[in-house]
Amino acid sequence: MNREITVNVCMGTGGIAAGGEQVMKALKQEFEAAGIKNAKIMENCKLHKVGCRGFCARDVLVDVTIDGETSTYQYIEEKMVKRLVQDHVVGGKPITEWLVGDDYHTFHEKQTKIVLHDLGKIDPESIDEYLGVDGYKAAQKVVAEMTPEEVIKTIKDSGLRGRGGGGFPAGVKWAFCAANESDQRYIICNADEGDPGAFMDRSVIEGNPHAVIEGMIIGAYAIGSSLGYVYIRAEYPLAVDRLHTALNAARERGYLGEKLFGTDFNFDIKVKLGAGAFVCGEETALIASIEGERGMPRAKPPFPANKGLWGKPTIINNVETFANVPPIINKGADWFASIGSEKSKGTKVIALTGKIRNTGLIEIPMGMTLKEIIYDIGGGIEGDKLFKAVQTGGPSGGCIPQQYIDLPVHYEGLQSVGSMMGSGGMVVLDETDCMVAIAKFFLTFTQEESCGKCVPCRIGTKRLLEILTRITEGEGRKGDIELLQQLAEDVRDSSLCGLGMSAPNPVISTIKYFRHEYEAHINQKKCPSKTCNKLLTFFIREHQCVGCGMCIRACAVNAITGEKKQPHHIDQDKCIKCGSCFDACKFNAVLKE
Repeated sequence: MNREITVNVCMGTGGIAAGGEQVMKALKQEFEAAGIKNAKIMENCKLHKVGCRGFCARDVLVDVTIDGETSTYQYIEEKMVKRLVQDHVVGGKPITEWLVGDDYHTFHEKQTKIVLHDLGKIDPESIDEYLGVDGYKAAQKVVAEMTPEEVIKTIKDSGLRGRGGGGFPAGVKWAFCAANESDQRYIICNADEGDPGAFMDRSVIEGNPHAVIEGMIIGAYAIGSSLGYVYIRAEYPLAVDRLHTALNAARERGYLGEKLFGTDFNFDIKVKLGAGAFVCGEETALIASIEGERGMPRAKPPFPANKGLWGKPTIINNVETFANVPPIINKGADWFASIGSEKSKGTKVIALTGKIRNTGLIEIPMGMTLKEIIYDIGGGIEGDKLFKAVQTGGPSGGCIPQQYIDLPVHYEGLQSVGSMMGSGGMVVLDETDCMVAIAKFFLTFTQEESCGKCVPCRIGTKRLLEILTRITEGEGRKGDIELLQQLAEDVRDSSLCGLGMSAPNPVISTIKYFRHEYEAHINQKKCPSKTCNKLLTFFIREHQCVGCGMCIRACAVNAITGEKKQPHHIDQDKCIKCGSCFDACKFNAVLKE
């Protein structure tokens, strides 16, 4: 009896960056060679690419499934493929030393996957595989059997909130738009994901673009729209390519275009490439960009649901929001509302990064604690260092200290401690991170991304950054903390759009929870975390130095002297405290205090 064999290779951006294309090519070659010698075994063997598997830290991930039993391999390289095919695919014996460990299963078992359910299982470039997991079933049901009012009520009853940042109820927004009399309405998918360390929306489009398209079809039917846009940054070439492939396939099957599913409903989707401006994640700036104008926000009201793209009523939701819609239609509002917390229903996709063992893409039920995310799913802090804080909500979020490790992660929980959900980025920090430097890092980003339209954001963020830079370079002054606090509040309260309003959050939260670090920088001219080089002294321990000369070659100002195989010395008068010697030393001979 022939065996059913399937080999899946992670071909999201992370998998490709780790060598997925080379692994896929080698597998095809080995399959051909094995097929010649073992035709009966290889007759029912399928090889195909899948989207992000979530456990990005272990790419390239490869699944080998034989007669329904799956073995998952990690860190697979091109040179390992021949043995993988010969021993497991042909021989039927898994290579145990290459398999994922218990942490892989722990990583997944506490997750609740709705948006990510089919990522890593289906080929994102195959519409037939999406149809095989009930794809477009929800859209067909909506268009053929439900009224627009029934669709909006279902989304309202589910409790789905927009996953793009503010958490506004999606069904309420759709109702506002549908209630406006107009000859045209638009629906826009915001895929302009620009937060540092965030890759949720990109991964969903790379791994299951049809789910987003189907969600937009349902939303368009609900509000009476005949045209939609996906606004996606051009820096996501793989996501853009797979999105175009999916749109073309949907049109060929009659799921986009005229008379969808044999009805009188017409709807199509265009793709608009953004140039990578963070501010275009703000809905009015995004609209301006689609219209061909410079991406700058405008004052609200009127809100886009009333007057949006080209002055017409417009709905804007992000990728994750639309991907939640088909499962809600298929399984019902009550099913979705049963997941999560009282006011935050469903799940949240999170990009888990930073000083953590298991970085990757996860989906958790709303209300799971930070501790469960960091230690159960994330595997704890890298190098067994102490957990210090976590930044949620991207550069516009706040830093949550260790004392709130049991905080439930939902909209209200994060807001209660001065942070936010945002689009779902989560950066874990350990004891070696300086919180003043962290605030400076995020302010550097938001200040550079300010469109400059309003004075509070354009000038205020620049002044905040100047003060933070001064403090981290040992030039902090008495009263700087109070000045930062007041200026941050002014920027927050008077900026035109969400970027400026939330840009000061890292400053406000770090002052609130880590004021002692600011005081040490200003009063003692010391960085407690030994991160800010300008506040450190670098020296060489003679008994540890082997005289290899690496530090001498790394020093740009010739501040280090010493003979070969003899202890070296740093001239403190010449040292510019760049830290290059510390980074170059392989023997832990260079210390910083």
